[in-house]
Amino acid sequence: MESQQKMSSTPKEHVSNVNIGFIGGGNMAYAIAAGLINKGVLKPQQIMVSATNLDNLRKRWERLLVDRLTVDNVEVIRKSDIVFLCVKPHILPICRRSMEGSSNIPDCNTKLMVSILAGVTLERLYNEFSCLPNIPFVRTMPNTPMQVGAGCTIFCAGFDHHNATVEAHYNATKFMFNQLGLAYEVREEQIDNMTGLTGCGPAFVYQIIEALADGGVKQGIPREMAIKMAAQTVLGAAKTVLETGKHPAVLKDEVCSPGGATIHGVHELEKGAVRATLITAVEKSSARAKELS
Repeated sequence: MESQQKMSSTPKEHVSNVNIGFIGGGNMAYAIAAGLINKGVLKPQQIMVSATNLDNLRKRWERLLVDRLTVDNVEVIRKSDIVFLCVKPHILPICRRSMEGSSNIPDCNTKLMVSILAGVTLERLYNEFSCLPNIPFVRTMPNTPMQVGAGCTIFCAGFDHHNATVEAHYNATKFMFNQLGLAYEVREEQIDNMTGLTGCGPAFVYQIIEALADGGVKQGIPREMAIKMAAQTVLGAAKTVLETGKHPAVLKDEVCSPGGATIHGVHELEKGAVRATLITAVEKSSARAKELS
């Protein structure tokens, strides 16, 4: 691909003409790739994935028709334009060691590395990967609902000014995130503070859905129906917040008729300190993200 084409194309066009790599083939990498493929943003043949176990990779990624699989992290970088770094934070030193001696990768400064590692700062990323000369980094915190196009991603660039090709890669990365839900560019210091909400929040909501479904089962509703109705209720409430722009407290009051059934349930939630518990969950998760750094 000619560099001039990369520079002059729109982010959508740019994405359709680049190779995307994933170092690490776990849940988050799969969620990003699945979302982009299902949305028609990427084709399976544009994607290459590396992990330590090739058999496990094949079993999972063949569902997406992705067949460019390897155990060689350097190969992914060499053959990709934008590389998502999707390993666990404690695996980072092992990942870095697998790339030592890889300074012969051509044009590192025209590639882009996108880290999703919780708590790992840009400064640490550059220190760990000094073996990749001049490769620019983006730090992100996505979440797993990206696989269904309903994700939430926060990100920041680890470079001020770079060459036109990297800028095109960065704009393409922002385009991809926006195709998979909401995406916000933030200051790096905000990422850890928001991790407990955006990165960990889906797990909290899944617990809420499960509990609502259990309540339905207790009332005699079949389990499968209860789960679907609970999930749809949460989906509908979330969509109402986003599309009406109303504060959640206002929408809650609209459901609570005087002396009605809902206000009695809300009273029980208040007695159970559900709001305080969720606030603390976000706080604790964000604090842990900072510890990981």
